[in-house]
Amino acid sequence: MYFYGTTGVNKNGHLEIGGVDAVELATKFGTPLYVYDVALIRERARAFKQAFIEQNIKFQVAYASKAFSTVAMVQLAEEEELSLDVVSGGELYTAIAAGFPPEKIHFHGNNKSREELEMALDSRIGCIVVDNFYEIGLLKEICHEKNVNVNILLRITPGIEAHTHDYILTGQEDSKFGFDLQNGQAEQALAEVLTFHQFNVLGLHCHIGSQIFETTGFLLAAQKIVEKMADWNHKFSFEAQVLNLGGGFGIRYTKEDEPIQPSQYVSEIIKEVKKLTEQYQLSMPEIWIEPGRSMVGDAGITLYHTGSSKDVPGVRKYLAVDGGMSDNIRPSLYQAKYEAVYANRPLAQSEETVSIAGKCCESGDMLIWDLPLPQSAEEDILAVFCTGAYGYSMANNYNRIPRPAVVFVENGQATLVVKRETYEDLVKLDLPLK
Repeated sequence: MYFYGTTGVNKNGHLEIGGVDAVELATKFGTPLYVYDVALIRERARAFKQAFIEQNIKFQVAYASKAFSTVAMVQLAEEEELSLDVVSGGELYTAIAAGFPPEKIHFHGNNKSREELEMALDSRIGCIVVDNFYEIGLLKEICHEKNVNVNILLRITPGIEAHTHDYILTGQEDSKFGFDLQNGQAEQALAEVLTFHQFNVLGLHCHIGSQIFETTGFLLAAQKIVEKMADWNHKFSFEAQVLNLGGGFGIRYTKEDEPIQPSQYVSEIIKEVKKLTEQYQLSMPEIWIEPGRSMVGDAGITLYHTGSSKDVPGVRKYLAVDGGMSDNIRPSLYQAKYEAVYANRPLAQSEETVSIAGKCCESGDMLIWDLPLPQSAEEDILAVFCTGAYGYSMANNYNRIPRPAVVFVENGQATLVVKRETYEDLVKLDLPLK
């Protein structure tokens, strides 16, 4: 069995997270329950930062808050001296409500509204990652109206897609994000933003994929972008102060996944950018990255109580839990895979194979297919590992199911950081017909 961070088995034979008994957590806070191992989040944050520090490189590690955004998580990011990547007005509002330093916030998104951009400028955030020509025009208008300057990065699509162990070189990137490097859009955008005196063009940004287990894609992206930076230095006298190579660093969900260490991603990226900038006689830019899933993914565990079961002779046994696609839509959305144990007896020998079903009124509401487990008993507590990224952030009220609570555990202490929704919460925005 593979445990993550501070997760292990205590003297009671129960799963323990951050020094806290998972069975006691389920009893005290109810289920479904998102539990976060804070020590593991801190460990990941420090590992990414330390890799830059050892190379004596200017950097920013920006937590990609779309993976999991709450006031407490944003405050934890600040404690670890991270920057913050937000992609919506809601994530920006959460950051401001948490008291996060606005100068360390980067704002992404392919369709930022006027209201969102105004909020960003009024909050004096550190950087806006400009995504398209519409946004350039809109941001110009707002900067002119407010008589303010703003730092920007241009988001570039370099013609590389990377996922897990695969990377694809494409001609013209088919993506809703960014300015294409191959067809001249990126150069056209750069020429336009450089002529507007209220833009301080810090540099360039790209994001090549997700759940990536190798550095090849990042290195290829760096090669294509730095080569173009040399061309733009000649044409426009533009030298990027910042090169943001995004995120997408993979984690282990199941035994088939083999992620590499944060330090390996960072050290190989730095080595390549150093080599390329020396080759093209450019100044070494500040390197930014945006880990999200790799910061919080395997720090999260979701606890469920088991309920009904159904045997289909010769086919499979279904075991239902008190959550499902309302708290983790990833398996239904894109066939994400997970591992799980009974938190009340994690070391018990497997005796049967079951498929974990959610309680939503959808046949596709399945969390895990064909999971080896001990013989099921009434009111077991199932612990599903590595649910820290895109679980809570994609949670929903389908079937009018309230969203779960969130608990942080560290050094034997459990802290409730998001209350469980109530039925009253579900109707508080509803208006009567009469």
